[in-house]
Amino acid sequence: MTLHQDPGTLVHAEQASGAIRAILVHVEPGDEAQPRLETAVHLARRFDATLIGVGAEMMQALGTGDPLGVLGADWVVELETLVQDNLKRAEARFRDKAACVKSEWLALEAYPAGVVAQLARGADLILAGGAPLKGVESYRCAQTAELVLQAARPVLVAPPEGGELRCKAVVVAWKDTREARRALIDALPFLQMAEDVVVQEVCDDDRFGDAEVHTFAVVEHLKRHGVAARAKVTIAPADGTEIELNKTADGIDADLIVAGAYGHSRLGEWVFGGVTRSLLQAPERFALLSH
Repeated sequence: MTLHQDPGTLVHAEQASGAIRAILVHVEPGDEAQPRLETAVHLARRFDATLIGVGAEMMQALGTGDPLGVLGADWVVELETLVQDNLKRAEARFRDKAACVKSEWLALEAYPAGVVAQLARGADLILAGGAPLKGVESYRCAQTAELVLQAARPVLVAPPEGGELRCKAVVVAWKDTREARRALIDALPFLQMAEDVVVQEVCDDDRFGDAEVHTFAVVEHLKRHGVAARAKVTIAPADGTEIELNKTADGIDADLIVAGAYGHSRLGEWVFGGVTRSLLQAPERFALLSH
């Protein structure tokens, strides 16, 4: 069943912006992380939100190659100087890029993901991603997976090249779970600005009827919030869910997928479901994730 929303009831950016008043972004000094910062600035300007830049880095742990500790003191001084220089460079980058929006700056010598997750108490949205995933160092970079699972805030993951989120069309990856329901509410400011929203559930053949009920109910809920939504149920194996979501996104020229994030920590490593892992590690477009 295809449902259409009366264009006269759509909620535009200036009306939806009240739900996002502060955006948090980790700022790194290197060129490879600049797409994230530029995306964050675009987003803050669109929502008329305050952009909170966080410079966070901690000293790299010394190796065990010097058992006598002869080089330890020198290395500590050099590493401390490097951290301070990086934080200053990150601040300069932030102040230059964010000059056109309301902004705040915080700099801390701390584990990046942990401190950004803590500071999320004062933000409505975290902007992550927008940088190559190779060579990510946890003492210097705020790893997106940790932010998603620890921050208790929606995380907007930008593709490696960054870019400006248009949000004219959105795909909502539906699964009848707590995480998906939370993601739906967290995504409302974006869904209300979109001209076309497809709520899609991917399932096997014997669950098709249940999926129709689920997606219809979600569409009706979104319509009551001024969202131009319609339902879509696709029969496919579980490992084909990401492919089907991206097919739908390509078909409507959507640059955002909304999804619940499914994962947990096991022996110090993050373990995720297949779709969550793909949206985190190889995003083809923006992804809004909630856990």
